[in-house]
Amino acid sequence: MKYFAGIDIGSTAIKISIVDENKNLMGFKISASGSMFYKYAQETLDALISELKLNNSDIAYIVATGYGRKLYKEADENISEITANATGARAAASEFGEIKTIINIGGQDSKAISLDSDGNVINFAMNDRCAAGTGKFLDVVALKLELEVDTLGEYHFKTQGTPLSVSSTCAVFAESEIIGLLGNNHSVADIVCGVHYSIAKRIVKLVKRVGVKEGIYFDGGPALNAGLVNAIENEIGQKIFVPQNPQITTSFGAAIIGVDSYNYENN
Repeated sequence: MKYFAGIDIGSTAIKISIVDENKNLMGFKISASGSMFYKYAQETLDALISELKLNNSDIAYIVATGYGRKLYKEADENISEITANATGARAAASEFGEIKTIINIGGQDSKAISLDSDGNVINFAMNDRCAAGTGKFLDVVALKLELEVDTLGEYHFKTQGTPLSVSSTCAVFAESEIIGLLGNNHSVADIVCGVHYSIAKRIVKLVKRVGVKEGIYFDGGPALNAGLVNAIENEIGQKIFVPQNPQITTSFGAAIIGVDSYNYENN
């Protein structure tokens, strides 16, 4: 049995997935990117191979993607994260149905991708100019509210009434706005809910640039935040599908592409 690795080197996290020759996900591992992308990517891959009780020689093909993909010289191929994300989303959501729109929120940017019926990318839009619509903004909010970022979703559902308006389009100014809301005795739950809706509004604007289609898939670490998912669904007016492991969609897609590339080269 041959195995294939997809390595997604992002600005804040390294995600690695390994699939078998039938494109079944065998395992994955996530680690912080740190300042030495190559070193941490190699350490993460080695650890995953060991956990799966494989040898390095069992990995027939490696595909690198993401922000730091060109730094991983051992890769047999490197590809755009847009392409890898689209491939991984369709595979991960096979039981959900046809995917036509992908929302991806990463640590430093957010993306909206539109697919045709064959899964080809026909349009995409990206916001990488400001952290206010990204996972980094959620980290800043959690720190300012003295919460763990993983608990933000719980607070979202503790609020009642109309969500607070957090109108700033810059993370720095939004942080100041949050301090002001705290000073005016607004509850932490109300502020968290307002932040989620603020991000959701930005994401929906991004999606509208590529065209809103049914079959919406949401991935990236912030997709684990049920409150943010709820806010995006309410703003876009549709249910969205969140996979079991939303952080690894892109690395999973890269590994799948590796299977196809290897078969093409060896047939």
